Amino acid sequence: MSNLMVAHCGLDCSQCDAYLATAKKDMELKVQTAEKWSKQFGGDFKAQDINCMGCRSDGPYFKHCSNCEIRACSVNKDYENCGQCPDFSCQKVEHILKHDPGARDRLTRTA
Repeated sequence: MSNLMVAHCGLDCSQCDAYLATAKKDMELKVQTAEKWSKQFGGDFKAQDINCMGCRSDGPYFKHCSNCEIRACSVNKDYENCGQCPDFSCQKVEHILKHDPGARDRLTRTA
């Protein structure tokens, strides 16, 4: 678990295909991820869109992560993640916690 990269919302960036493809400079994984996410999320992602080093890094960030309301809130409050916020868990992060139940545990352990 030493490679755990807890995002502001509690997701584990180190398990994200965008992060893995970027860190490994793996163009095939970028292509596969773009295709998968286009189908899964109804978007039109291209391999060049799959470029992220994790939302708590200095960048680059995947487009959604760059514009993420949760990330912006946490950064503006100068928190490492939402688990540090006295309003945890608010409506902004609740949909992530429903999608990934492990996120709540990661946020409470790293707060």
